[in-house]
Amino acid sequence: MTCKVDLAMMHDSGGPRRVRPMLERLGAKVWDPSKVVLITDHYVPANDEESRAIVRIARDWAAAAGIGHFYDAQGICHVVLPERGHLQPGMFAVGGDSHSPTGGAFAAYMFGIGATEMLGVLVTGEIWLKVPDTIVMQFDGRFGRGVAAKDAMLHLIGRFGMDGGRYQALEYRGDAIRALPMQERMTMCNMAAELGAQVGLIGSDEVTRQYLDRDIEMLESDADAAVLEHHRFDAAALAPQVAAPHSPANARPADEFRDVAIDLAYLGACTGAKLEDLRMAAQVLKGKRAKTRLLVAPASLRDQNAAAQEGTLRALLDAGAELLPNACGMCAGYGEHLMPEGAVAISSTARNFRGRMGAASAQVYLASPYTVAASALAGRIRDPREALA
Repeated sequence: MTCKVDLAMMHDSGGPRRVRPMLERLGAKVWDPSKVVLITDHYVPANDEESRAIVRIARDWAAAAGIGHFYDAQGICHVVLPERGHLQPGMFAVGGDSHSPTGGAFAAYMFGIGATEMLGVLVTGEIWLKVPDTIVMQFDGRFGRGVAAKDAMLHLIGRFGMDGGRYQALEYRGDAIRALPMQERMTMCNMAAELGAQVGLIGSDEVTRQYLDRDIEMLESDADAAVLEHHRFDAAALAPQVAAPHSPANARPADEFRDVAIDLAYLGACTGAKLEDLRMAAQVLKGKRAKTRLLVAPASLRDQNAAAQEGTLRALLDAGAELLPNACGMCAGYGEHLMPEGAVAISSTARNFRGRMGAASAQVYLASPYTVAASALAGRIRDPREALA
């Protein structure tokens, strides 16, 4: 079916530098500049001529095309977009990035598309979509101490594989999901991409309304709606998870990796450096000192400022953290802090593919902010429940 698009989000990497030449060849203009959001996050801060050119193209195109919703070096697009009020329940949205399903945490139907599809959206305001089936992932009860949304997603990816979502719609249900704060829900929907789904969805509720700070439509699935699959899990039984190199699907309980020594702990990316993520790490690190190098790249400037005001950032810095810019950074393979040859890291990013964060010989283990922080304290991978005891 052909769908009208309520919002199109782009960033500097896959945005104007890709679509501007195509628009110019067509002699076409943006169908509705008020429905386009552009965010620089992949190539900032620009530290070489190539990145400076990419960011300059984004800035120039935003001005020329009349894109009023342009956020320059304010943080990662998937975090900045909702924190600036651009998402609400019931929206149909597209994003020029594979982790665009983050928007589903707000009961918005949002998925990632490539530059050619984005060109069509920018010109027509529409996109063709085959309506997917729904796969339900239901977590009953409550997650235990030291267990986060990232653990739930690594468990799902480990069990079903990176094609387990079958490019369908994943819906997260259950008391454990309803108890999650908004930014943890964002992590759940963000990593629907790692499960191979088109979208991740969570019905809107009071948590959604409070985060957006405005009246919203409360949207949930129809009680009699047909689903392709329905899987149920006991949230209380879930242990902290770690995914070994070089795939998020290599997930097992953190305790099985306790002999792995690390050179670096990284708190960054849209799945691991939001305000809630920084708070998790601070719970583990407060009053202690990391034994290994600890890098922290807050996901947005607003979240960094909030963390500073409430003391969360101070707890991280006192533990020895090095503060990096509010950008995709290492997760996108960009910046001055890439993994050197043979290094071993534990990271709160969503992916650990070979060479993604630096040298191909580097080893990256994925985990929640709790587990990353606990491992930084120990100098080796550690179940965070030991540090929180």
